[in-house]
Amino acid sequence: MARESVNKVVLAYSGGLDTSVILTWLQEEYGCEVVTFTADIGQGEEVEPARAKAEAAGIKEIYIEDLREEFVRDFVYPMFRANAIYEGEYLLGTSIARPLIAKRLVEIAAETGADAISHGATGKGNDQVRFEINALALRPDIKIIAPWREWDLLSREKLMAYAAEHGVPVEQKRDGTKSPYSMDANLLHISYEGYDLEDPWVEPGSGMWRWTRDPVDAPNTPQEIELTYRAGDITAIDGQPMSPAEILAELNRIGGEHGIGRADIVENRYVGMKSRGCYETPGGTIMLKAHRAMESLTLDREAAHLKDELMPRYATLIYNGYWFSPERMMLQAAIDESQRVVNGQVRLKLYKGNVLVVGRQSDSDSLFDESIATFEDDAGAYDQSDATGFIKLNALRLRVAGRRRGR
Repeated sequence: MARESVNKVVLAYSGGLDTSVILTWLQEEYGCEVVTFTADIGQGEEVEPARAKAEAAGIKEIYIEDLREEFVRDFVYPMFRANAIYEGEYLLGTSIARPLIAKRLVEIAAETGADAISHGATGKGNDQVRFEINALALRPDIKIIAPWREWDLLSREKLMAYAAEHGVPVEQKRDGTKSPYSMDANLLHISYEGYDLEDPWVEPGSGMWRWTRDPVDAPNTPQEIELTYRAGDITAIDGQPMSPAEILAELNRIGGEHGIGRADIVENRYVGMKSRGCYETPGGTIMLKAHRAMESLTLDREAAHLKDELMPRYATLIYNGYWFSPERMMLQAAIDESQRVVNGQVRLKLYKGNVLVVGRQSDSDSLFDESIATFEDDAGAYDQSDATGFIKLNALRLRVAGRRRGR
């Protein structure tokens, strides 16, 4: 990209080493005005200190926003209506946060008259794809600056040297008080990559995990909770109505106490490589189990099976960065239509890393008919002799093939 073609850029800014260096690098290399955007999506760290760091760097337009409710309501909840899970294990905690950040980046660019956005994702990861595809879907003419694909500061040592040379204030993080892992956190999960996890044979150290107890050390007594659903979304815990963000935060707290939601995964990145990562998703693990239980009672069989067939495609779209694509929106419309009947309560027991469904009910939409399903006398509700013709018709093609083989 021609350096002279950028007048103002909106930077996704955390205030950490990478984005602090990127802020100064943009000012020096592009000679442009920088707007910083820091989002609170429940990462569990104070975001306000980013304001002081941006001010110290001479930034005049600083955006710091609490997006927790929007994140859960408009991104996490729709995803969980689909029961989305990538490659059978990953609950898409990082993936689902990127479209919201991309959305606000381009909105702020429009508000401030910026002609470009920038991010700190590396050229090896999925996040560069997610940020940029989602941003371009919303604003096709936006310019994107990805420093990791342009500069030669490809190690922590080089970043630190650049910071020292240019007077960029950064915190020293190799002092024994900070994790050596590359981490990403939001209200749905926290992820860990790098360091000793780069060897997929090495077990993560017990001190790595931050949100969840070791299941071995979790309480010896199960905890029972009841979740209320309306149109596929949780609206209350134990009868107490809460907002979407409050519900997820509370489920994280409860699930973490019982060692729920740890995952150690080798996944296939969109850019082609395999990557080993560890994740803690306590609230999301509970949500997935409970939602499937609620659907088992209220969804028609073929609707439920069709959802299960569509889910891997839906999950891959999110993982690869296509939240704002027409195909994801089309799938979402079908999924949301199915959820009109997903209303009721699910009762769970949480115990040493396990989520056990122990009850589900729906006064308005249950398809479970005890008079038909009973093993006792059903008083004629179901004529068992009907099964004879049903079986013969379904076996017809197999009988024909069997006779042919017997000739």
